[in-house]
Amino acid sequence: MGIRPHIVILAAGQGKRMYSDLPKVLHTVLYRPMLHYVLDLAQAIPHETISLIVGHGEEQVRAACESYSGVGFFRQEKQLGTGHAVLTTRDFLKPKGGSVLVLSGDVPLLKQNSIEALLVKHVQSKAAATVLTAQLPHPKGYGRILRDAKGQFSEIREDADCGEQERAVMEVNAGVYCFDGSVFWDALAKVTPANRQGEFYLTDVIALLRAGGGVVQTSTLNDASQMMGINDRMAAADVEGRLRGEINLEWMKKGVTLEDPEGTWIDSLSKLGRDVRIESGCRILATTLADGVVVESGSRIIASEIGTGTVIKQGSYIERSKVGTDCQVGPYAHLRPQTSLASRVKIGNFVELKKSSMGEGSKASHLSYIGDAEIGKDVNLGCGFITCNFDGGPKKHRTVIEDGAFIGSDSQMVAPVTIGRGAYVGSGSTITKNVPADALAVTRAPQQNREGYAARLRKRKTRPE
Repeated sequence: MGIRPHIVILAAGQGKRMYSDLPKVLHTVLYRPMLHYVLDLAQAIPHETISLIVGHGEEQVRAACESYSGVGFFRQEKQLGTGHAVLTTRDFLKPKGGSVLVLSGDVPLLKQNSIEALLVKHVQSKAAATVLTAQLPHPKGYGRILRDAKGQFSEIREDADCGEQERAVMEVNAGVYCFDGSVFWDALAKVTPANRQGEFYLTDVIALLRAGGGVVQTSTLNDASQMMGINDRMAAADVEGRLRGEINLEWMKKGVTLEDPEGTWIDSLSKLGRDVRIESGCRILATTLADGVVVESGSRIIASEIGTGTVIKQGSYIERSKVGTDCQVGPYAHLRPQTSLASRVKIGNFVELKKSSMGEGSKASHLSYIGDAEIGKDVNLGCGFITCNFDGGPKKHRTVIEDGAFIGSDSQMVAPVTIGRGAYVGSGSTITKNVPADALAVTRAPQQNREGYAARLRKRKTRPE
């Protein structure tokens, strides 16, 4: 491509039409801040530096970008237009030389190949500036691309400043620019707020460069939807729907079955294997599903790894957990963070695990809570099993159940406690002490039968008051 630009991302605006205290660029699109998509794009393009212009909600924006390395932050004290925003980076970028690529933080659908085409055009034409454009059938609100009689670029006219004839132009400015830094910064310093909005337009730099004899080129998007910006909740929903459709289509092309593509949400961070099947109403977020995984309807999986051949049954919720191969989870199971299941584990209906591990072939088939526990191989946990891991103060305590142990129904483990290898715990027991390997532990009170008690009770109830 022959160019490594300095990338500047505009993210200082408040987004008044969102009617929100949250900075606009942090509103989510498919469960991620819209700004993250632009940062992903910037990092995917070979570049020298990435500069993020912040303003409204600066601290929130900075915090949301902590996971992105190599990003510099520049504050725009007052939001006085795009030109004013880029000007905040001048002292840092001008001495470095090179080209400047300007992106907007509220345009999450823009693709890498579109930016690469823009950069190639910029280099090949030796342009002072190259503008990304698109054809829109309804261009209201966008700056128009005006051309001369030979079809060459003439200028960009903002919508608010357009006359009647100019408003009929359907080629619009997509808000992405590449500038030759050797002429850009001096031209930017000459921009004045001589417009109806009283703002410093970055587009005015284009006119100044062209007036000075510089070449201005355009690169046109093949798909105009890539330039869709988000200024209100309706636009956010529209963009999210398009992104969701793109992602779902790509996974189906790669061998994933989506029972109901319109009713399935898979975010841009997830990775899916071949022959994965996902039923309607599922959310798959920042998750890896290995080959052959089945996710039944209404399940949500967040930041987790699901192994080959595992079935996640209806209505299950899994978060920051690891599930091995050929497991069954659910229906209506809840795997909370730091849960780890080995292969062939069965977690049944209404079972909850938290910060626990279960070894190969172990089972908890129904109605159990397993917290802060280490469960070995081939362990059977009966219905209604509970680990009592919280002491009422600041500490959580661990329960250890070793390989091959059998825990009867309605049993409680009062942690810290260890159940030895191959041990049995009788149903209805409350275990407060360690159980040796191969031992039987029973804590039930002796059964008492009172002959005739029920009959006498019924007789008393039938007597008149």
